[in-house]
Amino acid sequence: MATDTIDATKDPGSSSALRRVLLDNGALSALVLLVAAMALLSGDFLTTDNLLNVGVQAAVTAILAFGVTFVIVSAGIDLSVGSVAALSATVLAWSATSQGLPVWFAVLLALITGVACGLVSGALVSFGKLPPFIATLAMLSIGRGLALVISQGSPIAVPDSVSGLGDTLGGWLPVPVIVMVVMGLITAGVLGRTYPGRAMYAIGGNEEAARLSGIRVTRQKLVIYALSGGFAAVAGIVLASRLSSAQPQAAVGYELDAIAAVVIGGASLSGGVGKASGTLIGALILAVLRNGLNLLEVSAFWQQVVIGVVIALAVLMDTVRRRAGAGPGAPGAAAGGPSGGGRKKAVNAGKFALAAVVVAAIAFGASMWRSGSSGGADTKVGLSVSTLNNPFFVQLKAGAQEEAKRAGISLTVTDAQNDASQQANQIQNFTSQNMKSIIINPVDSDAAGPSVRAADKAGIPVLAADRGVNKAKIATLVASDNITGGKLAAKTLAERLGKKGTILVLQGTPGTSASRERGKGFAEGLKAYPDIKVVGKQTADFDRAKGLDVTTNLLQGHPGIDGIFAENDEMALGAVKALGSKAGKSVAVVGFDGTPDGLKAVENGTLAATVAQQPKELGRMVVENAVRAAKGQKIDGTVKVPVKVVAAK
Repeated sequence: MATDTIDATKDPGSSSALRRVLLDNGALSALVLLVAAMALLSGDFLTTDNLLNVGVQAAVTAILAFGVTFVIVSAGIDLSVGSVAALSATVLAWSATSQGLPVWFAVLLALITGVACGLVSGALVSFGKLPPFIATLAMLSIGRGLALVISQGSPIAVPDSVSGLGDTLGGWLPVPVIVMVVMGLITAGVLGRTYPGRAMYAIGGNEEAARLSGIRVTRQKLVIYALSGGFAAVAGIVLASRLSSAQPQAAVGYELDAIAAVVIGGASLSGGVGKASGTLIGALILAVLRNGLNLLEVSAFWQQVVIGVVIALAVLMDTVRRRAGAGPGAPGAAAGGPSGGGRKKAVNAGKFALAAVVVAAIAFGASMWRSGSSGGADTKVGLSVSTLNNPFFVQLKAGAQEEAKRAGISLTVTDAQNDASQQANQIQNFTSQNMKSIIINPVDSDAAGPSVRAADKAGIPVLAADRGVNKAKIATLVASDNITGGKLAAKTLAERLGKKGTILVLQGTPGTSASRERGKGFAEGLKAYPDIKVVGKQTADFDRAKGLDVTTNLLQGHPGIDGIFAENDEMALGAVKALGSKAGKSVAVVGFDGTPDGLKAVENGTLAATVAQQPKELGRMVVENAVRAAKGQKIDGTVKVPVKVVAAK
């Protein structure tokens, strides 16, 4: 009996205490198990540099998520934080760079912008009685639109003092991680030690009861959404510092990551439950998954599947826990309610869900091992493509993989999904893996600079494909000349129209260097033909469906146009669809890229011409030069891939 008593008293203070902590904190258990799994699967994961990378990569999502925590605890939702972050960063860069205002004042304006956006959302919810989903969805569109208006669709460089926030202290501690921790402490303090924090839990638990108890719900909702907007502004500043520029298209989809981090961290979408530590753990789980799957060379497409599975399991865990009546903050648990069977059910469900999360990660990591790579030799080369949702870059990837197989080297390909921040993370991960050389097809030339400089500092040669990198040393640029290609497109279209007529221009994704350079070349080439007038110009984001819609809309105001120039073949094919029988007959359409579908349309006569860049050849040549750079051989500073105009007969 005595022995039993001694063992029982020792147990809580030792291993069983840790075991209880892990079981009572599902998100923490998932994080610990994921870290262990990734460490077993990849020898590069537990290095100091890589763990710091994980912290940096989690920072923006975590800061956004801290702000969203206030909203979700109060049973609301905020879909606008990604757009507000981009708008706040744009305001900072525009006011400091274009308007010459002091940096401290520009930072203050950025914070005020975020808070103001939050106040508008809060007013729409509180006074306009709009559902939070609709109110913040409207702010999502407004914020993104204003960012594009202010920046005119182009990135704006931030002052060096702001860029310093993306650097390190003492040469090793990243400033974004420090900012993340500070914002987490502020969140914990607001939730746990202030009246607004207690009011959030009360409103989320039962809004009507909170109102009857004397809480001014309308005023508190204004505070809640203002806090969310302010935190989004801080996240935008940190993101701009990492990229050394304010990107009007930055943080697209980050609101979903923020919400996912809060839910994975144990908060309930029904409100009344949530804490800062859980949100931080949720953001770290997402960062660990992305970083680990990158290191395991898992396909970017499968990575999205894994993240989706984790989010679904987190929500399922929350649902099961609430049904069992034993969730954190649940009335039954607080009052010592169904602590027996309900508590046991909840814990068992939690353990099951956590095990499923880890098993999913390990299964995908093992089954898709090296699925994003070619070859298995000692020479390892990383390739970060701006997007694989475009046939041109799919062809570039195919050419790169064919050359890697021929050369007998290992090529890891990642998809940045047109997100400059995600691409910066990928270059950081390649650097942690000690790749022999790195190839980057930049989402944006300015934003790629900081991560490329870090790789260069680590002694890894970096090559640019299709687009250059600004303010960073690269081994070589392998590319077609987009400006020259734009001039060729102008000449081809003008000759097809008899050097006179009216035309429309479909622009690519605002802010991308490809869109800027092709548009610039086309405008310069068109100066030689004064009788050709551009009567309409709109963005269609390099997307075929958007090209169809935008062309359809422009034709309503300009039904008699003679030609269309699209900055890529995908938009050109959308324009062809919108024109119907007019395409290739009364209206000439010229595209850019020379994709298989574009070349087929030229052959059929519906597309007048395309400026063919030969993407497979570009991919082949950049890998060929990457192998030379990895071996320390001399390569040319610029390698031009021939372009040619392919026109219909």
